[in-house]
Amino acid sequence: MDMSVFDLFKIGIGPSSSHTVGPMVAARRFLVEYGPLDDVVGVEAALYGSLALTGVGHATDKAVILGLMGETPQGVPPDEVDSKLAAIETAGSIALLGVHAVPFTAATGLVWFKSESLPEHPNGMRFTLKLRDGSRIDKVYYSIGGGFIREAGEAQAEAAVESAAAARVVFPFDTMEQLLEHGRVSGLSIPEMLRANENVKRSDDELNEGLDRIWHVMRDCIAHGLETTGNLPGGLNVKRRAAKLWRQAQDAKASDNRANDLPHDAVHLVSLYAMAVNEENAAGGRVVTAPTNGAAGIIPAVLRYYAQDCRPSDPVGGVRRFMLTAAAIGMLCKRNASISGAEVGCQGEVGVACAMAAAGLVAALGGTNEQIENAAEIGIEHHLGMTCDPIGGLVQIPCIERNGMGAVKAITAASLALNGDGTHFVSLDEVIETMRQTGADMQDKYKETSLGGLAVHVITVNHAAC
Repeated sequence: MDMSVFDLFKIGIGPSSSHTVGPMVAARRFLVEYGPLDDVVGVEAALYGSLALTGVGHATDKAVILGLMGETPQGVPPDEVDSKLAAIETAGSIALLGVHAVPFTAATGLVWFKSESLPEHPNGMRFTLKLRDGSRIDKVYYSIGGGFIREAGEAQAEAAVESAAAARVVFPFDTMEQLLEHGRVSGLSIPEMLRANENVKRSDDELNEGLDRIWHVMRDCIAHGLETTGNLPGGLNVKRRAAKLWRQAQDAKASDNRANDLPHDAVHLVSLYAMAVNEENAAGGRVVTAPTNGAAGIIPAVLRYYAQDCRPSDPVGGVRRFMLTAAAIGMLCKRNASISGAEVGCQGEVGVACAMAAAGLVAALGGTNEQIENAAEIGIEHHLGMTCDPIGGLVQIPCIERNGMGAVKAITAASLALNGDGTHFVSLDEVIETMRQTGADMQDKYKETSLGGLAVHVITVNHAAC
């Protein structure tokens, strides 16, 4: 498959990779591909399906406007978003790609189709340019999870390009069994094979620099989340808990009275790392898709656990092996099922992130390829059927705690795999296919629409928005 580790791990902003990052990228791409904007007199964006149903809670409206302005998820400063949007509302106009002003407000330029979906994916959007001669140009895009976007009709062309590109990599694979077979023949580990594939596109130094940059942003996100208090935006008035719980844990550690120490304290801290990241995500902060924003806390939390608590002899190399291996699992899940909550529910987000983290930890700790596959399979298997039912359409409840639980389950999965010999009953390929089928059978109200599950059975101040 023609996918890179940097496709799975992308630096962006919260609160959602599919509902924030993807729409921002699509809006900008639409204008860039159109070309000179001199004859444009207006612009409109229509959101469909899941994007419409949970778009306000996921900041889709803000993301689309920022994309039309020419902003990128990795480049826009999170603390400047509100002021940029306020300036547009005050002026009643938007500078497309920052250079060509046309009349625009969120109320007139964004259209929401909550009861209608476009054919290729639940996360559909249509952008329209109004030209001076009265004609209109429009294109349809889909945000297919993890910040990936696709133009309507592009899937078939993508498959052909991917097939040609896959032939150029050293170890082409579409299934875990193919990757394991490459390992048996070559004698290489999964992270070594992924590195060889990446080296077709970039040098070792470039690869290492990119991986280190991703880990740096993840670490910063944890740190910021562990020191930031207050309520999360959106109307639910959810309190940020990670900082307070972290401070309590540090105070207890510094105390002479260690009577309250418990054997599971290290695991408690792992859950705080994950929650810190997802509180940052919910607040619209700088995060890394891993593989999505809704599941962005699991991999950073397990990585920090590895670097701090596992006492590695080569922490830098271990982190890189972890990320390459995690990416391989994410690629397989995206290729053969989905990483979109709007398509398969939260099993495709938290479940996949758990599998990626479990496999990465096993690789970092020197596990075999078979143990890596076993850990990933355990991680997904015990998230099968998990719904995506955010209360109020916000990536807060149950998303934040789910990341904490997912990180702990990833460590458990890695431990089980490392204490075995790699043989197990259900293969990773089989459990990924099961996830795909389960997602296909799942009712739409349980797939990031906020029309079922916790989203409607918990009374909130935002209940009407669901």
